[in-house]
Amino acid sequence: MSPTAATKGPPFRRVALIGVGLIGSSLARVLRREGLAREIVGCARSQATRDTCLKLGLVEAMHESPAAAVAGADLVVLCTPLGTYDDIARAMAPGLAPGAIVSDVGSVKEQVIRDVVQHLPDGVHFVPGHPIAGTEHSGPEAGFADLFAERWCILTPPPGTDEAAVEAVAELWRRCGSMVEIMDAHHHDRVLAVTSHLPHLIAYTIVGTASDVENSIQAEVAKFAAGGFRDFTRIAASDPVMWRDVFLNNREAVLEILQRFNEDLTVLQRAIRWGEGDTLEALFRRTREIRRSVVAAHQAGTFDAREPDRASRSRSDPDRPGRPEE
Repeated sequence: MSPTAATKGPPFRRVALIGVGLIGSSLARVLRREGLAREIVGCARSQATRDTCLKLGLVEAMHESPAAAVAGADLVVLCTPLGTYDDIARAMAPGLAPGAIVSDVGSVKEQVIRDVVQHLPDGVHFVPGHPIAGTEHSGPEAGFADLFAERWCILTPPPGTDEAAVEAVAELWRRCGSMVEIMDAHHHDRVLAVTSHLPHLIAYTIVGTASDVENSIQAEVAKFAAGGFRDFTRIAASDPVMWRDVFLNNREAVLEILQRFNEDLTVLQRAIRWGEGDTLEALFRRTREIRRSVVAAHQAGTFDAREPDRASRSRSDPDRPGRPEE
């Protein structure tokens, strides 16, 4: 599975997590629970975050310097906003050991490969990853070990990546409870523009529109919020810095699908204006079938593994808050 797989014990000697927020802290928890690393260290700019991680027992040590954090690590995982990758990769490069594996958890992959690979020394393997999991909460206190359970993790290794390194990262995510898919980076970014990035953009826009309506209506928006609007507010509560970087780093794919969406919205606008009920009903029936296929694929509901009987609770209460996917 890894450079240490030939020996008994944890598959990784030392795992360095660069950034220990929701995803990084959840990964630290599941690594510890499953015994996947002999030592876990973290890196964070804020002294308060470093102190919190140590207090929570997530890591053995915390560092401010990326180069110090990755020293001696056979696995490094970038868990910071996408806009930081270039600087972090440059800063940590001198500390990377030959044969080390570098991965990440970002929601965009083509730009990540361009930003990171240029700084990595020869003999260091880069296996980009994207666990499609998350909540609207952030920070090391927000993480939990089952965040990745029954969720997809997509790996986008560049052509020529060491196969053993790819399998090591794939097996790590499997042992975290994820289902693993290998995908071309460009294809990943187009798919996620549809399934994740556009929905977040719509949520931010709808909630922003609601905040701009006249005062006489604004007070009632929160008071009488229906399930659909509540779900939008939950998604719109996601980390602003992270999502700013997602849109800027996947702008071409997002703009392409946004144009398609605007064209479809124009069709709906015309159907409503001219009373074309058949057009509306046909669309609503088709989209309901898509929802049913999502449920059949076990990718619907809250998917918070800390809650018992997730599927049945989701069916009985479809408005119950869930997790916005990254």
